[in-house]
Amino acid sequence: MPTFQLLSMNILEIIKMKKKERNNPPPATVHWVETSDSLARHFQFEPDGQLSVTIVNDTRPASQKMVESFLNKFFPSGYPYSVNEGYLRYTQFRALQHFSSATLSVLSTQSLLFAAGLRPTPAQATAVSWILKDGMQHVGKLICSNLGARMVMLAADVLYDFGTGLEIISPLCPHLFLEIAGLGNFAKCMAVVAARATKLPIYSAFAKEGNLSDLFAKGEAISTLLNVLGIGAGIQLASIVCSSTQGKLVAGPLLSLVHIYCVREEMRATPVNTLNPQRTALIVAEFFKSGRISSPADLRYQENLLFLGRLIEEAGREKVGRPLRKVFKPSELNKVKEKFPGEKFILKRGEKWTDMILERNATGEDALRGWLVAVPRLKILLKKTVKVLFERLMRG
Repeated sequence: MPTFQLLSMNILEIIKMKKKERNNPPPATVHWVETSDSLARHFQFEPDGQLSVTIVNDTRPASQKMVESFLNKFFPSGYPYSVNEGYLRYTQFRALQHFSSATLSVLSTQSLLFAAGLRPTPAQATAVSWILKDGMQHVGKLICSNLGARMVMLAADVLYDFGTGLEIISPLCPHLFLEIAGLGNFAKCMAVVAARATKLPIYSAFAKEGNLSDLFAKGEAISTLLNVLGIGAGIQLASIVCSSTQGKLVAGPLLSLVHIYCVREEMRATPVNTLNPQRTALIVAEFFKSGRISSPADLRYQENLLFLGRLIEEAGREKVGRPLRKVFKPSELNKVKEKFPGEKFILKRGEKWTDMILERNATGEDALRGWLVAVPRLKILLKKTVKVLFERLMRG
């Protein structure tokens, strides 16, 4: 009996504890500020558990900023606290491994050229030229690794075709082999990195019900199959029509046009589920013109993929996101903010366009409100829109 009573009491205590846990409010956001002689950082844990760091005040010398920038680009966020012990040693030896491997590759390439019967001096020059040409690949990858996510697939493929074209014409200028072939490799590798950065967002736009991994695998399988078939077709062309440089100069531009056209149509077929300045301008212009909200299908066929920053007259010719220092003088900033009380945006009308500056915590609704205010004919168009809506309601 005592054992039964003890068990009953334990069960009741557990139930009470669970009730208390349910009644307790969610924990407050954890944040703090760490200061030093030259730097102040604000740390905050996000709801998903990630630690975000914001620099509040920075008076560090330029050399220290360069070191910090290097660590931010080549080491994980939050290093060294975000990695396990031994990561630095591993990275040091991995860097040495790649350095020694690249050095051995240079020596082996030179040895192969010697073995092919070339004389030492030309072989050395050719080896150095070829190695520098391949080295441009890595320079392109380093530059584009930070910018690739901002580049669209169409621009990446145009860049890739540009690099391919340079490689095709390189036999016409053998004395400029290093410059032309190196620039071609540089452009192609930048394009490859940019294209890889856009793959996941494009596949995500098509995914439904959590099937992104399957969609990605199947899409890559199709790409691989067509790449193999394209290699076979290229071998046939190279042995028949394109056996000479003149043949390549004819077939190359034609294939490039087909390539760019296909990519353009692919991008137009991709669903548009987010808004950028151009899409927002298209929605505002269509709303004031007909009182209708454009669908994602309408937007993707109206958007200009080559000139994403083009201004639309019917939507107020508005630019979003320009640096504050380029739009306003410090002396006029407070006066402008008084014109938009309670808003998280400020506007400045210019001769060619209207600039909109958003606060850091502004929402999409704030951006849309600012866009509507920027339209010069807003009052007239609003009256027209209200009249159209009223007529529709009366008919219904």
